[in-house]
Amino acid sequence: MKSSQKEIFERRDKIFNELLNNDEVYVSDLAQLLNVSDLTIRRDLMFFEQKKYIERFYGGAKLLSKHDEQSLSQKINKIKHEIAKKAASMIDSGDTIFINTSSTALLVLRYLEDKEVTVITNNARAVFIKTSPNVSIILSGGELRNPKESMVGDFAIQALNMVTVSKAVLGCSGFTLEQGMTTSIHSEVMINQIMLQNCKGPRIVVADHTKLGNDASFISGSIHDIDILITDKDNNKEILEQLSESRNINVIVI
Repeated sequence: MKSSQKEIFERRDKIFNELLNNDEVYVSDLAQLLNVSDLTIRRDLMFFEQKKYIERFYGGAKLLSKHDEQSLSQKINKIKHEIAKKAASMIDSGDTIFINTSSTALLVLRYLEDKEVTVITNNARAVFIKTSPNVSIILSGGELRNPKESMVGDFAIQALNMVTVSKAVLGCSGFTLEQGMTTSIHSEVMINQIMLQNCKGPRIVVADHTKLGNDASFISGSIHDIDILITDKDNNKEILEQLSESRNINVIVI
């Protein structure tokens, strides 16, 4: 019987904990521990390998070293900037845009240059981003939640419900063809849904390769709610092909 998404997440959490505790794991041991087939474990390890968390070897896998983790973090940060730069190029003077609490979406502010843009966001960190004087930032207000410094709750929802924008740039925790855009934070679901619903123009999702093919707990928007996906070439080719073949969304790979 096919495993549910919850079962898959729970099993992969256990595998990753084994990696954190032991630095390396073996397929046969994990299969016995979790009462699944060797093939299932190999697929799980392939998932972690695609995310660049591990290095596989015959019969098992090992966690990347601290040096490798730092290099990976630097690489992903660079990719996020490139994705944000591409999204910013799609924003025109005169636009009013939504930006959510995503770190990649927030980086768009850095690349708007001298365009006259009004940005409406529930991301409190926006006040710390250096922007052109032509960029006007309006905070939604609401209950401040750490560690993302997101503004959520009834106050934020009411404020955003009174706004219509020309474009939206939203990040996510996960993105798949089946579930669409997902988040790991329940209180941000309604915010993201309102931003998608109240956008009259292109709804742009920015998601690096660590997000694609991964479903978080809560659905913010289906594939039909999104017009453009900007991602990077380090994604699994099969995932990119599936998304590109979908007529519902324009996939841009940087």
